[in-house]
Amino acid sequence: MAGYPNLSPQAIFQMQYESVRRDEVVGVLLALFLGCFGIHHFYLGRVGLGIVYCCFCWTGIPAFLGLIECFFMPGRVRAYNAVQAAGLAAALGLTIPMWGGYPGWVPAAAPVQGSASYPAAQATGLVPVSSSLEGSLVACGNCGHANGAHSRFCANCGSSLVTRPA
Repeated sequence: MAGYPNLSPQAIFQMQYESVRRDEVVGVLLALFLGCFGIHHFYLGRVGLGIVYCCFCWTGIPAFLGLIECFFMPGRVRAYNAVQAAGLAAALGLTIPMWGGYPGWVPAAAPVQGSASYPAAQATGLVPVSSSLEGSLVACGNCGHANGAHSRFCANCGSSLVTRPA
């Protein structure tokens, strides 16, 4: 980011998120018109399913499934975008409260329930009172890769995510 001096983490998040987010309308149109080839699965990063659809495109079954899947694509695209946003937020150490209409989503940088900063975060509205931390992500301190909340090791570099008490 040498060309962008003094960018806030929120500005970096927005720039990176806009480059990885997917559009719902494009997903629906791909499923409707090119669903027989599985292009809508490639669009959401599901390469395996896309290859299966390409292998069986001559049967007509993927075309029928693509027609049905075009009704489910907006939800799948929203879920894909939420996962991308959670990963970016975890990598940048940001908290995004109530972001994008996902009230149950708690970012990885949110204070852990039971810690000293958790009541203060609830008072400021950073953490929903009824939230659960099961769906959150944890950024690796070594490489910055977003991992599941209950992961012990980073899926990218293999370093330990568990902090040991001093």
